[in-house]
This record gives sequence, C-alpha cells and structure tokens, in this order.
Amino acid sequence: MTNEKKKNTITWIALVLLTILSWKFSESLSGKMGLMVVILASITKFFGVSLQFLELKKAHSFWKFGLLGFLVIFYFLVFLFFS
Repeated sequence: MTNEKKKNTITWIALVLLTILSWKFSESLSGKMGLMVVILASITKFFGVSLQFLELKKAHSFWKFGLLGFLVIFYFLVFLFFS
C-alpha cells in the first residue's frame, strides 16, 4: 500500500469512528454536553476531510487559516443558537 493510500485509509477510518462517536453521544448525552461533543467531532471531521481529501495541506497558509477561522466562527454560532 502506498503512503498516500495509507493516509487516506487512516483518515477514512477516523471519520467513521468520529461519526459513530457523534451518534452515540448525541443519543446518550443531552443538552450542552452532547452538543459540544457532536460539534467537536464535526470540526475534526471537516478539518480532516479538508486537509486530506481536498489537498488543503499543500495549499498556502492563508487558506488553512481561513478554513480554521471559518470553522471557529461557524461552529461558535451553531453552538450559540442551539444551546
């Protein structure tokens, strides 16, 4: 297996595990704690997909920080409105 395929496989497995984690915690936890776990898992998933599958890891730093800034603002607003 090539190095890139190995990284893609590891990223995919992590995405599946985070999806299962989000599902389990959204069912068992309620309120702000459940919301926080789901939001943190989705931030991690979004960043993982962006860096690994959208090749953002090879992009200019401006785009990486722009993505991070977007994530922080977007998920802060989601948490603010739904908590």
